[in-house]
Amino acid sequence: MLRPERMSKVSVTGSRGVMPTVIETVHELSLVHLSDYDGSWEGFDNGNPMAGADRASEKLVTVRALESTLELSADEAEPGTLEDDWEDRLEEIRTRVNDLDDRRGEINDELRQVNEKIDRVAPFAELGIDLDLLSGYETVDVLVGEGPLDEVEAAVGASDDIRAFETFTGGDVVAVVAAPAEDADEDPIDDALVGVEFTRYEVPDTEQSPAAYVDELESRQQELESEIDEIDAELAEIKRAEASFLLRVEEELTIDVQQAEAPLQFATTEHAFVAEGWIPTAEYDRLVATLRDAVGDSVEVEELERADYDRHGAHSHTEDVQEGAPAAADEDDEAAADADEQKQKAVTDGGSTVTMDDEPPVIQDNPSITKPFELLVQAVNRPKYSELDPTIFLFLTFPLFFGFMIGDAGYGLIYVAIGAYMATQFDSEGVTSLGGVAIWAGLFTILFGIIYGEIFGLHVLGEFLWHGVFDSSLLPLNKGLEPGAKAFALGWMVISVLAGIFHLNIGYILDFYENLSHGVKDALFHSGSWILMINGIWVWIFSAQAEGSKPDFLFTTFASDGPFPIGFTGFPEWGLVTIPGIDFLLTAPLLVFLIGFVMLGISDPVELVESLDVVVNVFSYTRMGAVLLAKAGMAFVVNLLFFGAYQDPDGAFHFLRSHDSSWVATEYGGEAEVIFGGLMHSGTAALLGGLVILVVGHIVVLVLGVTSAGLQAVRLEYVEFFNKFYEGGGENYEPFGTDRNHTED
Repeated sequence: MLRPERMSKVSVTGSRGVMPTVIETVHELSLVHLSDYDGSWEGFDNGNPMAGADRASEKLVTVRALESTLELSADEAEPGTLEDDWEDRLEEIRTRVNDLDDRRGEINDELRQVNEKIDRVAPFAELGIDLDLLSGYETVDVLVGEGPLDEVEAAVGASDDIRAFETFTGGDVVAVVAAPAEDADEDPIDDALVGVEFTRYEVPDTEQSPAAYVDELESRQQELESEIDEIDAELAEIKRAEASFLLRVEEELTIDVQQAEAPLQFATTEHAFVAEGWIPTAEYDRLVATLRDAVGDSVEVEELERADYDRHGAHSHTEDVQEGAPAAADEDDEAAADADEQKQKAVTDGGSTVTMDDEPPVIQDNPSITKPFELLVQAVNRPKYSELDPTIFLFLTFPLFFGFMIGDAGYGLIYVAIGAYMATQFDSEGVTSLGGVAIWAGLFTILFGIIYGEIFGLHVLGEFLWHGVFDSSLLPLNKGLEPGAKAFALGWMVISVLAGIFHLNIGYILDFYENLSHGVKDALFHSGSWILMINGIWVWIFSAQAEGSKPDFLFTTFASDGPFPIGFTGFPEWGLVTIPGIDFLLTAPLLVFLIGFVMLGISDPVELVESLDVVVNVFSYTRMGAVLLAKAGMAFVVNLLFFGAYQDPDGAFHFLRSHDSSWVATEYGGEAEVIFGGLMHSGTAALLGGLVILVVGHIVVLVLGVTSAGLQAVRLEYVEFFNKFYEGGGENYEPFGTDRNHTED
């Protein structure tokens, strides 16, 4: 659970003659995460792809191109087998689809040109002048475009190159007909309009009227669109008929290509090969038995090492597994060269091998109930094989933080429903994992909603359950929005701080456990120092020493008359000794903090500048109390606008769900204050508008609950908690093989 699944490094050595059978067998098992040979062994080179690799790759590219053209998805086929003449059938499909796709491309190009012509002729239709009258003159120039008429006429009239002109308008379109002067330059109208914002339109080359020209173009447009529809229908028919076949071919070719290119990761000689990789230790016997059944004694399978859990040493070997380490020959050291030659000979003979140096991949080994939270861990980085997997802690704390901040049974039910839909209606592993996270977050939101007695911001749940059924005076707990309950608002901040102290202690303890691999001394000084500092300083903060200079709510929150009456009013001073000269009492908590501070300075003096993190990081958790109040306040405002509310003489708020504001005056006289009368009590129109506000408002609160409470909870996990013990950077376990979904072997 806290560690990944145990992995073993295995080696398969044999003659080149059995390599194809070995590759096919290992591929079907889908167990071995292959290691890449780095070329470091004398006499060994990376293998070459097997015969047919290029041909299979080319056909695979062809199939995937066809699937892209047909917009084919993987769920549109049933499993089956490939016929012997599948290549001929594939070629026929390729020819048909490519011809149709090429034809569709040509039609789309022509259609685009037609649309552009229609767009270009539209301005001329506004003029109402036949297109043949706007070009073809020898003694006058014609220019059509869009621009301010006054500025156009002023610019043309002021030009010395134009002796006479006339303008025609239609909408925003202007046509200028001008007679150039005898010594005028070419294009005198363009020269005259240099300083004017004028968009020029090219005159279409036709003798038709604009309307007739557009009709002809639109007729051609319809013909082309009809042809495209016919081609799309034919492609859809091909897709329907050949989807299963194409997906089966793709899967088979993918397998062929993977198997054909596998030798690229092997170390090979002219007659032998060595393949290494990682498998789950529990699967080693199955690998050996399957290879024995396939090729008998023609290969030697060895378990080279079992990766141990050592945060800083990566992995080690168990006593019953043969060790090996790559060693380069030294030309100046004849003994080293002889040793290396013996190792290479052992490899070729099928005996012991020197290992390829790589880290074991990671298979996170968590209970199924916590699996969705692996996604949140991997969003930072997959855990290294050699470090603890924090998934279980994320499972235990993230929903707790989220539920604490939202705390509403109504919102929680919706989160659970959304999560259930995501988890059951999508094939994507990421979406289903998010759905699982949403379900757990929703369940804890319901739990805290029951504790707070709220459903969609209303206190009816608390009135019914705690006051009506259980007749409890302690529950429901108040969120602290009301003036008469402000002690709860400060109390939730104290609760948030205590949650932070507890959460960070877990992180430091995990770091302590990890560092035990270096010895008890290293763990004590590197990690134990932080544990002493965080607990020492916060016990002192909650102690009676200097009580007058500390906020009162630190000591009243848990007092017998406080919001959480458990009878705690702070720790005693636990005085030890008064420091001479400054009249300061050194108490036990401060001594614990100082001991941790000194230990940290001894182990890593640079980290002393971060010693205040034990206070600052804990204060970060007060964001939970802040979000709790903010979300409760938003829900309160939404309900206030619809129902209305009043404040009783004790400072408590009550919604006007069954009475209007006049009832308040009758019931309390002038001692209660109506905050807002409520839209539901203000007429039919206001009632309908209020219903919209009520629904939309709660949807907004629901969404912001994810973006605020969700993100803040994730931030506390990633930034405050993970930084204490977690690095990440592990390699994903990707076994050599492909699951058959469309083909039958």
